[in-house]
Amino acid sequence: MLGRLSHTQLLRYAGLFTWAMVGIPLLLNSWYFPQADGASLLSDVRLTMWAAAYFAFGLSYWLVTRSLGVRQPRWYDDVLLLVLTLSAIAVSHFTGTGLGGVLLLVVAGVIAWLLPLRLGVAWLILQHVALVPAFMQGLGFTLVEAVLQSALYAGYASFAFVIGLVAKQQAQARDEQRRLNSELRATRALLAESSRMSERVRISRELHDLLGHHLTALSLNLEVASHLSSGKVQEHVRQAHTLAKLLLTDVREAVSQLRDEGSVELAGALRTLVEGVPALDIRLDVPEQFTLDDPERAHVVLRCAQEIITNAVRHAGASRLDLSFSRDGGELRIRARDDGRGADGIAPGHGLRGMRERLAAYGGSIDIHTARGEGFALDIRLPLETPA
Repeated sequence: MLGRLSHTQLLRYAGLFTWAMVGIPLLLNSWYFPQADGASLLSDVRLTMWAAAYFAFGLSYWLVTRSLGVRQPRWYDDVLLLVLTLSAIAVSHFTGTGLGGVLLLVVAGVIAWLLPLRLGVAWLILQHVALVPAFMQGLGFTLVEAVLQSALYAGYASFAFVIGLVAKQQAQARDEQRRLNSELRATRALLAESSRMSERVRISRELHDLLGHHLTALSLNLEVASHLSSGKVQEHVRQAHTLAKLLLTDVREAVSQLRDEGSVELAGALRTLVEGVPALDIRLDVPEQFTLDDPERAHVVLRCAQEIITNAVRHAGASRLDLSFSRDGGELRIRARDDGRGADGIAPGHGLRGMRERLAAYGGSIDIHTARGEGFALDIRLPLETPA
């Protein structure tokens, strides 16, 4: 059963189990073990406070790990992380124990998924610094003892942080492998279509160059023979001439049909490309019959789609991408828009420059619109025929 769980699911259930186990000594301390003054924590206002903090931690952890690793972190994930940390610290302050440090071990595993490395390390240190007053007040430690105790919990938490970081890197590597595999399958599908089209063109040329020329020569010779012959021989020669012309017409129709049907089907390749992209909701709008006569232009379209998806995943931090393909007169239009963080200015990298160069080689163009917090929007135009 455990083999069917992903990294994030294992982390989630392990954290919930730890949270539940922390509640057992809290309940025992409240209901069964009397305090020094003979009263129980159950009658203390602090019971309400630590209970609220304890259950706030469980609820926040349930919410923040619900889509962990499946989508890009959003602003409310940072809020939930803050609630997690404050709740764990509050448990230690209101109970006068180190149980909040145990909950911070769980928080450390989540920090690796939500925050960059440097910010995550700083968060890890600060949350354990906040435990020092709890150890001094609740357990009667001196400052040095409280700092050492907090450092002990920080050491445990750093191990959990590294485990979460390794799990995140493995999940990202697996997602990247899935994305690259989808690109490979889409490219293979396009290559198969291009090979099929090239083979049809080759066969049509062979039919035209070999059969067409020989049938034309045969027809001319039969035309001459019909003028040199007479009687029944001339009648048979004319019939043979008529059959030769009919056969030549059939060959020309077959050649035309082979050439007319020699187009590359792009819809299947694009759907294959989109299916293997994790952590990104791609809304693909493509006609059912989406074909191009030029294999080179079809290759340009597929490479543009790959670059758009790659930028949305790696650089934009988007969770949704709208991608549409349509024909506008003699042009192919590609429109894309994501909900990523955007940017104040455009600094084209190798991917965007390569896309511009591919499009420019066929008279195409690309317009990019972006602003901070508004994502990226692209409008690509690609002429379907090379101007004379």
